[in-house]
Amino acid sequence: MLGFLRKRAVGSLISLVGLIVLVFFLSRLTGDPTALFLPVDATIEMREQFRDLHGLNDPLLVQFGRYVGDLMHLDFGDSLRKARPAIEVVIEAFAWTLQLAVITMTIVTALAVVIGSLAAWRGGLFDRIASILALIGASAPDFWIAIVGIVIFSVSLGWLPTSGTGTVWHWILPISVLFIRPFGLIVQVVRGAMMTALSSAYVKTARAKGVRARPIIFVHALRNAMLPIITVIGDQAAALLNGAVVIETIFGFPGVGKLMIDSILQRDFNVVMAAIMVTALAIFLMNVLIDIAYALLDPRIRH
Repeated sequence: MLGFLRKRAVGSLISLVGLIVLVFFLSRLTGDPTALFLPVDATIEMREQFRDLHGLNDPLLVQFGRYVGDLMHLDFGDSLRKARPAIEVVIEAFAWTLQLAVITMTIVTALAVVIGSLAAWRGGLFDRIASILALIGASAPDFWIAIVGIVIFSVSLGWLPTSGTGTVWHWILPISVLFIRPFGLIVQVVRGAMMTALSSAYVKTARAKGVRARPIIFVHALRNAMLPIITVIGDQAAALLNGAVVIETIFGFPGVGKLMIDSILQRDFNVVMAAIMVTALAIFLMNVLIDIAYALLDPRIRH
């Protein structure tokens, strides 16, 4: 098990290094920060001083080497826009994204597992309705749902605010929009895995002995169906961290996704790099937790 996790860690580290190289050089193609951070009537001397102060006049390879050297000392540089350490700015925003993702995935997982399991157990009309709703949810584009939700519930009805995080009402639309796609996908996977588990011999034996439905579904069958379910839950949780960019931007949610978009537009290179590093590290840790959950559920994986 430790050897497997070690290999995963090495593979993730290689991916992270490639991501750092790619993002560093691509971010420099967005333009000159002096065009945004200095007045329009700034002199050439002022622009050169700004570039010298932030090391922007050096060749790109020199800038990259200096950045990697600072990164080895866990120094992510300062934000050009906020004049603060970039990592502090990113962690503050990431805390909002993490709250949004945890709340959404907790609700999604609980409801999807229950509905998918019941659909596999009961079949009939309940199964057809659940399958249709799951297919619609998995196919619906998030940005379109977000815009429709704002038009209906905020503009037309005036029930919910369009942006911010001040009250519980501010969270309802972002959570609802982020809920739909992973819910549809997880319900489909749960239903398929549970249909396989419920058709096994030990379940038929338990039903023949008169064991109640709840222990059969949520104790015996669900435990043996959990491996593919955990896989899709982990994938969707990682997708929430990455895919919240659009939703956070639409709803003005102060998460790391919105911060990343704003920083790219404002050419705040250090914040962009720090945001990508923190997000990549969070996804890596999530994959490690999934691997550990695999080993706990299936002892064969430990060896």
